Amino acid sequence: MDSSSTIRILTVCTGNICRSPVAERLLQAGLDQIRPDVFQVRSAGTRAMVGDPAQPISADIIRTYGGSSDGFAARQLTPKILREADLVLTMAATHRGEVMQMDASLLKRTFTIREFARMIEALEQRDGDSPAAPDVPAFWRALPARAASVRHLALAQDAADNDVVDPYRRGEEIYHRMEDELAPAILTILRFARRHS
Repeated sequence: MDSSSTIRILTVCTGNICRSPVAERLLQAGLDQIRPDVFQVRSAGTRAMVGDPAQPISADIIRTYGGSSDGFAARQLTPKILREADLVLTMAATHRGEVMQMDASLLKRTFTIREFARMIEALEQRDGDSPAAPDVPAFWRALPARAASVRHLALAQDAADNDVVDPYRRGEEIYHRMEDELAPAILTILRFARRHS
């Protein structure tokens, strides 16, 4: 596949075994249904449990929404991985800060996933119905800057509303809270992709 026609999305959390694998696999499964072979979604952790599979409850959540955790292995976030990304979606503001420390040039391409979902909703409200993008890769490469332009319209009432709770080593109910915080953002991104692809 021609790399210029591939949109690379990176999801980031801490261990890369709970939150970011769910975001990676569900975004990839959904985007593959919309535009096969256009999007490549991967994930990494700021303090990754390198080589570990997704946690069992995270894997169950992935399956519930029609994705697969098969073959998943956690990997450590590196500057090289970041440089390859067109869009970086972190699970919490702290991860966004760590991305910025690693590569400040990614400022306008890095968002928490919940913040990004609100921003693209605000973008659509501002711009109204626009036709499907004739050049999907170009549209998605320009999207982070466009989303950043409406950040002021998509501010969270509480800063915690930008984050997805970390369920690692916590009870099943915290995994379901993670799911409740993450799933709406993923669905918003997929609906947006369907409308503009």
